Amino acid sequence: MDRRVVLEAAVPVFDVATPDAAVGAAISKVGKSLNPDLSYVNIEPRRRRSPRGDDIPPATVAAGEALVALELEMVVYDVASDEHAIRIARSEIGSRLDGISLERVSVGPVEDEPADEETAETSDPESDSDGSLLPEFEEMVERNTE
Repeated sequence: MDRRVVLEAAVPVFDVATPDAAVGAAISKVGKSLNPDLSYVNIEPRRRRSPRGDDIPPATVAAGEALVALELEMVVYDVASDEHAIRIARSEIGSRLDGISLERVSVGPVEDEPADEETAETSDPESDSDGSLLPEFEEMVERNTE
């Protein structure tokens, strides 16, 4: 079975002035560590909620240093269980991110990706997913072929 694993990484960055600069530096730092071997890992800033429901930004800056929360998402193929998928993802990602702690956020089945806009535009809007014509178009075809 294939599983999508999302891990949270706590990435320290230095010499930054703003949270946005910290997020950019953290994504760059992690991206350099993972590429080219793990270029298929998606890296996103992680937003969290406080107990009161307020948004907590992904970066906290103090004295030019920041700690940035990032989500690292990857698909692990042919695993026996969710725990097996997490161990593989933590091992693959963690071995390239020395000194950065990783924590499980979620793990679940790989769902089919929705078709992108380009594919949707090039597909035949008069057809069902199985390729047959929709009923109203079938009637029009029958009327015009008689």
